[in-house]
Amino acid sequence: MARRFLAVFAVALALSQSASAKSWLDKRFNTDGTVRTGYDASGQEVVMLNLNQQSGAAGFNSKEQYLYGEFSIQMKLIPGNSAGTVSCFYLSSGDDEWRDEIDMEFMGNSSGHPVVLNTNVWANGDGKKEHQFDLWFDPAADYHTYTIIWNPENILFKVDNLFIRSFKRFAGLPYPSSKPMRLHATLWDGSYWATEKGKIPINWSNAPFVVSYRNFYANACVSGGACHAGSDRWMKKQLDAAEWGTVKWAERSYMRYNYCDDGYRFPQGIPAECSRY
Repeated sequence: MARRFLAVFAVALALSQSASAKSWLDKRFNTDGTVRTGYDASGQEVVMLNLNQQSGAAGFNSKEQYLYGEFSIQMKLIPGNSAGTVSCFYLSSGDDEWRDEIDMEFMGNSSGHPVVLNTNVWANGDGKKEHQFDLWFDPAADYHTYTIIWNPENILFKVDNLFIRSFKRFAGLPYPSSKPMRLHATLWDGSYWATEKGKIPINWSNAPFVVSYRNFYANACVSGGACHAGSDRWMKKQLDAAEWGTVKWAERSYMRYNYCDDGYRFPQGIPAECSRY
């Protein structure tokens, strides 16, 4: 009996140590709304954001602010009819009208339709830089990795191992370069906007809506502090020819919206950077 108890205790201790070693939420983030945690079979901490009509939005927000870095997380999105919901992974300097922001926003869908990934960049309050893509897989069936690389030359968006967008810095044009930003993950009601331009709102009978996050990674320069070891890898990162090939593939095969093609939205002329790529 004693040996059996010790064996069970050893297994439990090992699992506890593994979970503790891979825990990242409490150490690096504050939370809002209904946020639950657990661990998968490998000991990875899984953070679940929950949205229902009573609880409202949920999220976690980094305790530290960053000025440049590489940030990634694995997400498993809402299964079934998620119309009207917005699940996010993004950086932001705040809520003011002059904010900087780098967005990966997953706009919920009605059952059977692709989930749309909205990428966007705001600099000194200047936004409206959206590239939107239909995801080419079911993002609710399993975890996929979403990455933002932000350096002084460009902002890169990556899905799993594929780069899908590069937002370049051009002389004389706004670019996020001076305002430290916090990292955020949120789930909220975007019925007015998210699905088919707001035509399909949330069906609350499908609640609670749950998005799961795991395996958070950041190698970044902390505001007021030093850059992490290995920062040269992303600080100087620009796309090579093969990586530009995956961007063109995503644009050709899955792009739903490109602000550079929206003359109706910009009657005074398409934004200047559009002609420089």
